[in-house]
Amino acid sequence: MKYMLIMRATDEAYKNMGEIDFNEMLETVGKFNDELIRAGVLVAAEGLAEAEEGVVVDYSSEPPVVTDGPYGETKELFNGFYILNVTSKEEAVEWAKRSPISGPGFKTEIRRVASIDEFPQDNEWVQKERAWREATGQL
Repeated sequence: MKYMLIMRATDEAYKNMGEIDFNEMLETVGKFNDELIRAGVLVAAEGLAEAEEGVVVDYSSEPPVVTDGPYGETKELFNGFYILNVTSKEEAVEWAKRSPISGPGFKTEIRRVASIDEFPQDNEWVQKERAWREATGQL
């Protein structure tokens, strides 16, 4: 099963993280990533650019409204993610507990990633996606 670990931080925690030496942060996170790789559970891991560089597309109206970041109502920013292929939610939780990006103001949300196998296999769009995934080596 795949699980996404969504890395969140308050503005203050994110600012405090910026005070840590960048090379030290790379080493700390790199060691954790290496553990995930050696355990055979890492599928993907990415950090995200600053919220100020992002936009939000709000579908509450027609046409949708696009708003530039930062987002005043956001209490916790989504800063990056891991996708792990593990046997259970409990295993995903155990990996999240080991994250070096931790402390006051940091949280990790864990969500299961639905598999294409969970969708109706007789649907033409699911079949097209399955063929694309097979052709690109994702299945």
